[in-house]
Amino acid sequence: MVPPGILLVDKPGGLTSHDVVARTRRAFGTRKVGHAGTLDPMATGLLVLGVEGATRLLTYIVGADKTYRATIRLGATTTTDDAEGEVVAEADPAVLTAVTDSAVAAGVAALTGEISQVPSSVSAIKVDGRRAYDRVRAGEEVVLAARDVVVSRFDVIETRRAEGGVDLDVVVDCSSGTYIRSLARDLGAGLGVGGHLTALRRTRVGPFDVTEAVAVNGLEGARTLSPAEAAGRVLPVLAVSADEARDLRHGKRLVGQADRLADRLAAAIDQEGELVGIVEKRGADVKSAMNMPEVVR
Repeated sequence: MVPPGILLVDKPGGLTSHDVVARTRRAFGTRKVGHAGTLDPMATGLLVLGVEGATRLLTYIVGADKTYRATIRLGATTTTDDAEGEVVAEADPAVLTAVTDSAVAAGVAALTGEISQVPSSVSAIKVDGRRAYDRVRAGEEVVLAARDVVVSRFDVIETRRAEGGVDLDVVVDCSSGTYIRSLARDLGAGLGVGGHLTALRRTRVGPFDVTEAVAVNGLEGARTLSPAEAAGRVLPVLAVSADEARDLRHGKRLVGQADRLADRLAAAIDQEGELVGIVEKRGADVKSAMNMPEVVR
């Protein structure tokens, strides 16, 4: 039997996230593998996967803040807001040359903090039950609604100026649901020269870092984080006794114990170090929001 766990994978470019899930299923000998947010085929970096019962934890990971390293090309607009699309407009070289470092800094500052962002039309957002990118590929015109996101860090690490474009290497810390392609597009638009993404690497998802991740050619026998270890990183820990663990698993509340939770949610871990489940405050009580399958000893 495959033990439940959270697997961190460093996705290479050229593979879809589904490709990585499929390879993981083969490597672990189970169909029960899910992910906490995809990466485009062009992108590389951290994928957080759940194996067996740990797929239940992905709900509590998918909304975590993320960190990306990216390269933005100023001077051209594409149909997909990244390098995989067709170029539809190019800036006049004289206009591009006139874009100063201070202008770039101002443009970046305007896209930092709480912002309203229109996702790329080729995103995976569903429109009337179909993915936006499928509608675009079918020749439909797709305009998605703006959404509020938080960009807590948007730093330009290096600027490279060459004929036909200006490349910006950037680091972005952002809330879940932020599209880095849209940042590239909007930065270029704000500067009047157009922009798109040419490279993207996700280095962090919440408390999980790509330095901990395994390569796709090392999936066989790869170490997973136990449900307790993973949940304990994402949420505060509530240590529970054997009796409390039994009650939670049976759907009973811990009456009058809400003051033991610092936040609304916590990871309930028993005396054996196993994750009982995720618990929440309910009035003065503590109740299960999600229970893990019980470990048979």
